[in-house]
Amino acid sequence: MAEALFPPGCVVAVGLKSEAALLPPGVRVVVSGGDPTRLAALLDALPDDVTAVLSFGIAGGLAPEIATGEVVVASAVWDDGTLWPVDAVWLAGLSVRRGLMAASAGLLSDAAAKAALHRSSGALAVDMESGAAARFARVRGLPFGVLRAVADGPQDVLPEAAAVGLNPNGSPAPGRVLAALLRRPGDLPALLRLASASAKAHAALRKVLAGNRSLD
Repeated sequence: MAEALFPPGCVVAVGLKSEAALLPPGVRVVVSGGDPTRLAALLDALPDDVTAVLSFGIAGGLAPEIATGEVVVASAVWDDGTLWPVDAVWLAGLSVRRGLMAASAGLLSDAAAKAALHRSSGALAVDMESGAAARFARVRGLPFGVLRAVADGPQDVLPEAAAVGLNPNGSPAPGRVLAALLRRPGDLPALLRLASASAKAHAALRKVLAGNRSLD
């Protein structure tokens, strides 16, 4: 596997349009909108010219010591008890933390759910795209990697508005967020903290990409 961060023919799997916007022009990207089933279908529909698969974007922290804004390259992906391998050379040139990443089919909304997944998996962090991306890579026989930055920490609560705040194309759904806040106005502080954490994670990824253009 070449050391290029985005080798020719690579496809990048993200959940959010804002994550896709961080990528260099011309990189092929698939946006799940936070739906792993949708992501799997979009990946399966790709032509045979895909050469590698990268799961990229923000993640939720699981390990007690993981911090918002910390960037992680996965050493493997824990997916409901299955360990999906990653390419040993791809992303090796990045000066970031390495460790196990967990895959989840949905948002983990509270500290108890995150702690339970950490106990089961031993993973540093969790996201909703790496499982589908890993399975696709295995079926196609492609190199696979994960580059993620932690947004919400292991003790952070994700309010209802976070679960309904995306359109299928990964863009924000402000109307649904407002409706959720009208139902639960007390969730506003948690939502603002999540927005700040997400911005910090995006900035961390932007910094990593800007500092590693020589790998492209």
